[in-house]
Amino acid sequence: MPHVIVLDDPLTPEEHLKLGLAYEKEGEFDNAIKEYETAAGKIPLAYLYLGNTYFQKNELDQAEKMYKKAITALTQNADARNNLAWLYYVRGINLDEAERLALKAMELNPSKQAVYQDTLVKVRKLKGSIPRMPLP
Repeated sequence: MPHVIVLDDPLTPEEHLKLGLAYEKEGEFDNAIKEYETAAGKIPLAYLYLGNTYFQKNELDQAEKMYKKAITALTQNADARNNLAWLYYVRGINLDEAERLALKAMELNPSKQAVYQDTLVKVRKLKGSIPRMPLP
């Protein structure tokens, strides 16, 4: 009867995260996703990176799920909020929520206010260009 040997993962969660970043930089998104998923159990920041990678693959439903997980796990992370706001802007949906997310990102991390302000301005401009249905 053969013996099954289970080896421990030789990489730490941090190393999986770094490897994922390297794969993502090279455009190897599927490999990046595998590494981020491995790291996510121990490092919640991996959810943000998963969202970014899915966004780059144009898998926007998955990106939205990962950004929401990042926001839940990293309550003080401004980038996750801004990126979800940007996703909503790109899709042209949930614009009130996108505006709220961008404002919260600016509050959480004033040092990146210019980036988050850009998202906010674009969301508000898009909101203003959508015709409102008259009330009956």
